[in-house]
Amino acid sequence: MSKIVATLIAGLFATSAFAQTATQATKPETRAEAKAAKEVAKADAKVEKANAEAKADVAEAKADAAKDKAKAQKKASKKKAEAKADAAEAKAEHKADTTAHTTHTTTTTATTK
Repeated sequence: MSKIVATLIAGLFATSAFAQTATQATKPETRAEAKAAKEVAKADAKVEKANAEAKADVAEAKADAAKDKAKAQKKASKKKAEAKADAAEAKAEHKADTTAHTTHTTTTTATTK
């Protein structure tokens, strides 16, 4: 029986020694994996930050474009109103000239008779 107990105890010591060796061997691998995972996380964070900055830049560009468009539309409507006013003024002048000419022609014709 003592041989069995001695074999069991020797087996336990061997198993514990092997487990410690395996744990120590995997620790550098685990550290390397953790370090690699950390580097990947940092790279992902940088990519996310770059994407966020790009989205902010796009939003700012869209806002600037909308502002410029509104400004151009305002300027165009102002020019259109001015052109309409000029056309109305020209029409009124033409009407006044036509009326004056008709009046002058009628007066001249009446005085020559």
